[in-house]
Amino acid sequence: MNRTTLSLIAGTAALAAVTGFAAINTPDASGAAPAGAAARLPVERTSLLCPAPSISDIAETSYTSFTPVTKGAVSGGKAELRAATEQSADATNDSTSGKTGKTGKSTQKKTAKPVLTPKDPGTPVTGDTSGADAPALVGTAEGKAAPGWTVQETTEVAAGTGRGLQGVNCTAPDTEFWFPGASTGADRTDYLHLTNPDDSAAVVDIDLYGKDGSLKSTLADGLTVQPHAGEPVLLSTLTGEKQDNLTVHVNVRSGRVGAAVQALDDKLGGDWLPAATEPAPDLVLPGIPKDATSVRLIAFTPGDADADLKLRLASPGGLITPAGHETLHVKSGMTTAVDLGDVTRGEAGSLVLTPSDQSVPVVAALRVIRGTGAKQETAFIPATSPIGTRATSADNSGKNSTLSLTAPTATAQVKVTASAGSEGGTAVSKTYTIKSGTTQNIAAPVPTGLKGTYALTVERLSGGPVYGSRTLAATEEGVPGFTIQTLPDDRGTVSVPKADEDLAVLQK
Repeated sequence: MNRTTLSLIAGTAALAAVTGFAAINTPDASGAAPAGAAARLPVERTSLLCPAPSISDIAETSYTSFTPVTKGAVSGGKAELRAATEQSADATNDSTSGKTGKTGKSTQKKTAKPVLTPKDPGTPVTGDTSGADAPALVGTAEGKAAPGWTVQETTEVAAGTGRGLQGVNCTAPDTEFWFPGASTGADRTDYLHLTNPDDSAAVVDIDLYGKDGSLKSTLADGLTVQPHAGEPVLLSTLTGEKQDNLTVHVNVRSGRVGAAVQALDDKLGGDWLPAATEPAPDLVLPGIPKDATSVRLIAFTPGDADADLKLRLASPGGLITPAGHETLHVKSGMTTAVDLGDVTRGEAGSLVLTPSDQSVPVVAALRVIRGTGAKQETAFIPATSPIGTRATSADNSGKNSTLSLTAPTATAQVKVTASAGSEGGTAVSKTYTIKSGTTQNIAAPVPTGLKGTYALTVERLSGGPVYGSRTLAATEEGVPGFTIQTLPDDRGTVSVPKADEDLAVLQK
């Protein structure tokens, strides 16, 4: 094989590695793209990382795995979710080149039973655990199980710090994360969970930014996360300053990790704070519950320039400006927080941030509270990317799930599919139109003859960008437990450039 061919394969493999490995073959003639155009092919390998779920001895955690049916996916393949420590330190095989890793050995896993082994695409699979000793998990899906693979981790804690419902989507490993909305305040116990799926140690820099700028950290030389391990870092041990509103920046100097912040409050419950989408001048924070009693916006700009933002609420009737909160000034390198109160006033809503002057990239998240007095619970909505082609939310029930969709700039049409249930039922689909500038809480379809839990898959069919989130509620003893997960694109397909054979290169 000549160098030109090797370079083509290497370039294609690098592009495919966004979420996994794409099939390196061309589409058939019926669906072939024009010469030189990129074809979208299903990924063939996906990795997901789930943080250790709880520090509470009375925690009850469930995992729900789902892969949507994807046209063009290869036959065969499987997925499984195991404790991070149950993978050996041997290097993995490179499935695109056939070469082994640095040690020349293929991966071997211990024979312990996986926490969860998914079935065929289209049907959710559940698993559970309890207590404070549940480990971080590493998941791998291959073949037909890989495109759009989604795993939801949901934990119920009946009492104590962070009591209520906590949920997080297991995410792919990466090298940089932003968490506006963390805290080292007196009532908060926030942990940054780092999970390393690889065979070598990862070195991570953690920076904290408060109202006056960067906070002095005890981590002068970075934090080492051992191979195949989860590392919970108590944020209050990184600084002596007590601040209610912080932005945490995680930069992976060597290797890659999964990262999420577990924010636990003594009085207001708690939830997972997922990473916000990368800094951008325009942001959407979708799916504020209509009965939210308190909403706080936390924003940060990492650049050298201050940011001036317009605040608008996408309501069921269109875009409106919250009274008294028309704009927000965010100083460079400083975390800014503003309380918006009960901004939705009984209607579905999403917050839309746009520049009021020059475009300056920012990161942002919302802290949302439901309930009053001693019966309050907290969840977070980070700014997220649009659904794109498709997004999936696992672990839904017929009565306790709310799907919220917003089209901030142009009317869009979407198809929502409720999968078969984990224990039985038949999938159902329905099409919706989301008008420009509005947010709609969708009365999502429910599988016929539902038994168990099901997944909701949202596909954008036409029109402008669509952003979404899913709220899962579970009220116990009068406390309105809830958790919110945003719906970014599932990255189940990857763009692979079409290449034609050119024999002329052999003559050069």
